[in-house]
Amino acid sequence: MRDFSADHRWLSLNTATVRKQGDLLAIIEACARHNIRAIDPWRDQVSIVGVGRAAHAARDAGIALSGYCRGGMFTSDAARRVEVRDDNRRAVDEAHALGAPCIVLVVGGLPQYSRPGSAPSKNIAGARAQIEDAIAEMMEYAKTARVPLAIEPLHPAYAADRACVNTTRQALDICDRLDPGRTGVLGVALDVYHIWWDPDVLSQMKRAGKDRLMAFHVCDWLVPTTDILNDRGMMGDGVIDIRSLRRAVEQEGFDGYSEIEIFSNRWWSRPMDEVLKTCIERHRTVV
Repeated sequence: MRDFSADHRWLSLNTATVRKQGDLLAIIEACARHNIRAIDPWRDQVSIVGVGRAAHAARDAGIALSGYCRGGMFTSDAARRVEVRDDNRRAVDEAHALGAPCIVLVVGGLPQYSRPGSAPSKNIAGARAQIEDAIAEMMEYAKTARVPLAIEPLHPAYAADRACVNTTRQALDICDRLDPGRTGVLGVALDVYHIWWDPDVLSQMKRAGKDRLMAFHVCDWLVPTTDILNDRGMMGDGVIDIRSLRRAVEQEGFDGYSEIEIFSNRWWSRPMDEVLKTCIERHRTVV
């Protein structure tokens, strides 16, 4: 297991962590000031400044990407299927232009929540089937751009509105069905917030192996959690054994960034430099 105590070279900042404090260019400048070497930007933040400006700003600051958030939200009614396909193809094009090593896929829940305006449905099995079909289609486009896709299983609390792929096993089952040869085009992004509770997660990490483990995200689970979406904790403030989970992925050969992704109203209310300093300190002492 790598020793993070002396420096933070393996810290990546998911830009949602400070999305309320400044635009993507301001975040990149702040990361450069704090010697943060990598980011994972969100598409809405990139769209505000433009893909070209975002790519140049990161490159000029010497900052790499650990991923690109996000593709997915695949479920819809029939009238919106082309919209879904085209949106995810744009995500691939953007990731390629930015030089992102993967696109994180938040796959979607029931159609009316994933693509507002879609006809209401309670058919979660149908939603999961639609997701797999859409990933298979997106894979073909992503192969041409050489942009890997990383399925992120989300906590079951998000099954209806954000992702009905909720365990690492489910995500890897899709990977094995669609990419049985492990070609490098499909894998998983594991966020401790979503997987820490799963009694099967360690064996599934072994099953994934290095070639499927494309991203590792960290934050913490607070007790009580007052908002399932926007009350994530800073590492060390909650109940997740983050270091044990990192040890497990590194035992399988994962040697990438530990990406800090915190959706938190309390941390969004603090100055960006304070948040980044805290991230660095906790990355060294807790992650």
